[in-house]
Amino acid sequence: MNAPRPNLQIHRYVALTALATLGLICLGGVVTSKGVGMAVPDWPNTYGYNMFFFPISSWVGGVFYEHTHRLWASMVGLLVLILSFWLYGTMSRRLLKWGGVVLFLFGVLTAVAVPQRTHDAIFLLGIGLASAVASFFWPLNKPASPLLRRLGLVALGAVLIQGLLGGLRVVLDKYGLGVEFGVLHGALAQMFFVVICTLVLLTSGWWSSLAEPSAQQGGWLRYFYLTVTAMILGQLVLGAAMRHQHAGLAIPDFPFAYGKFWPAMDEVSVAAYNSQRMETVAYNSITAFQIGLQMAHRIMAGLILVAVVAAFVLTRRHLANIPAVKKLTLCWLGLTLLQVFLGAATVWTNKSADIATGHVAVGALTLMVGSILTVISFRLIAPVRHLGKISNDGSSLPRVRGASMVATNSK
Repeated sequence: MNAPRPNLQIHRYVALTALATLGLICLGGVVTSKGVGMAVPDWPNTYGYNMFFFPISSWVGGVFYEHTHRLWASMVGLLVLILSFWLYGTMSRRLLKWGGVVLFLFGVLTAVAVPQRTHDAIFLLGIGLASAVASFFWPLNKPASPLLRRLGLVALGAVLIQGLLGGLRVVLDKYGLGVEFGVLHGALAQMFFVVICTLVLLTSGWWSSLAEPSAQQGGWLRYFYLTVTAMILGQLVLGAAMRHQHAGLAIPDFPFAYGKFWPAMDEVSVAAYNSQRMETVAYNSITAFQIGLQMAHRIMAGLILVAVVAAFVLTRRHLANIPAVKKLTLCWLGLTLLQVFLGAATVWTNKSADIATGHVAVGALTLMVGSILTVISFRLIAPVRHLGKISNDGSSLPRVRGASMVATNSK
C-alpha cells in the first residue's frame, strides 16, 4: 500500500517557520545578553504606542533590540496561526470568515468608543478585513492527519502562552517576578522550537516514505536518546536562569572556578569575589546561589557531553544499519562539542553578547537534534519483545511490537 503523498507546500512553510523561530531565539539571546529586556517598560504597548505603529525614529539603544524582538515574535505568531489554519484545510474557511467579521466589528467599536486608541482600531480593522478576504482564497487542500492538526494546535497554544509570558515578564518585573517569568519564557521557547521542527520532520516526504520499523537488539537506545534530550532541556533551563540573574559572570574563569575545582561559597569568600569584581569591571554583586547555579550548569554540561559521546559510540555498535540515526548522532556530537566550546568562550570573553547568543542558538539546535533523533528512533526501531527460534533459512522471525510480521524467503 503506497504512503499518502505529503503536502510539500506545507512542509516548506513549516521549515520557514522553524527558521524564523530560531531567529527569534537568537534575538531573545541578544536581548538577555545585552541586558535590555526592560528597555521597553510597558506591554502590550511600546511607550504608549500600539507596538506596530511605534515610530522608527525612536528605535535607539536597547529599545531597538527589545522592540525588534517583540515584532519578530509577532511575525512568528502569525506564521504559526496561518499554519494551524492550513493544517485544517478547507475546514478553516468558515472560521477565517466569521473570525474576520468579529475582529472588524470590534475594530469599529474601538474606534467609536475609544477614539484615543486610533492605532489599535486600525490594527483590528486591518486584521479583520484581511482574515475575511483570505477566507475566499484559502487553499482547498484536505485536512492534514489528526496528529499534524493536534501538533499545529499545540504550536499555536505554545506561541500564545510564550507571548503572554514575555509580556508578564515586563509587567510583573516591578513586583520582583520578572526573573521567574523570564526563565519560563526562555524554557518554553526551546520546547516550542522542538514542536515546530517535529512538524518539519512529519510533513516531509522522507518521513512518509519510511518503511515499517524493524526489530533491533539496540531498541533500548530509544530511551537513552530520550533521557539525554531531557537532560539537555534541563540544562537549557539552568542556562536561562543564569542569564536572567543579570549579575554578569558569577564565575569569571574556566575550567577552574576562582582558581579551584570547587569555589569557596561562604559569606566571606563571596564578599571577596564581589570586591574584586567591582574593582575590575564594576559588575553587579553575586550570591552564593548564583555561584552554585553556574557550577551546576558546568557539571551538567560535562554529564551531557559524556552521554552524547556514549550515544554516538553505542549507535555505531548496535544500530550501524540505520543511516539516519547514525548521521543524527554524529551531528548531535558535533553540536554538543561546539556548545561546550561556546560556553567556555562566554567566560573567556567576559560574556560577549555575540558569543553568548551563539551559545543560546547552538543549545536550541542541540535540543532539537536530540528530539528529532528520539522521534526517528521510535519510528524506525522496534525492540524485540520475544526472541523465538529462527531457522537458518529465516522462515521464522521474532515478534516485534508495532510492526507486522514479515516473511523472509530463502534463495
